[in-house]
Amino acid sequence: MSLRRKQPLGQRRSPASGVESERGSGTVLAAGLGMVVVMVMSLLLLLAQASAAASKAAAAADLAALAAADALRGVSAGEPCLVAAAVAARHKAALVSCTAGGDQSVEVSTELPAGPLLGVATGRARAGPPP
Repeated sequence: MSLRRKQPLGQRRSPASGVESERGSGTVLAAGLGMVVVMVMSLLLLLAQASAAASKAAAAADLAALAAADALRGVSAGEPCLVAAAVAARHKAALVSCTAGGDQSVEVSTELPAGPLLGVATGRARAGPPP
């Protein structure tokens, strides 16, 4: 025979050690830790997307500047800034500025949409003889 008193249903006894009052705290801790991991992974994904977009914008600017410098020197046909705009458009970038210098150099700036959360990525390049 047990010396314990039976309690009515729905009532909890107050434990002396306090272990029963922490019941389910591991689940809450695991769910919180899972949310932190998801947030960190999301931020890393956004950072990777921003880096890839910046790299694409820089590559489009490099290629556009090289093509414009070739057109300026007479190696290829066309107006330098129009050629740069066409090359940038082939790489899904927009030509923002194109400046042909007197020393047969060209400076080009491009923009590329990076996504709804990131805005636009920009690239800038110069092609021609060394300054």
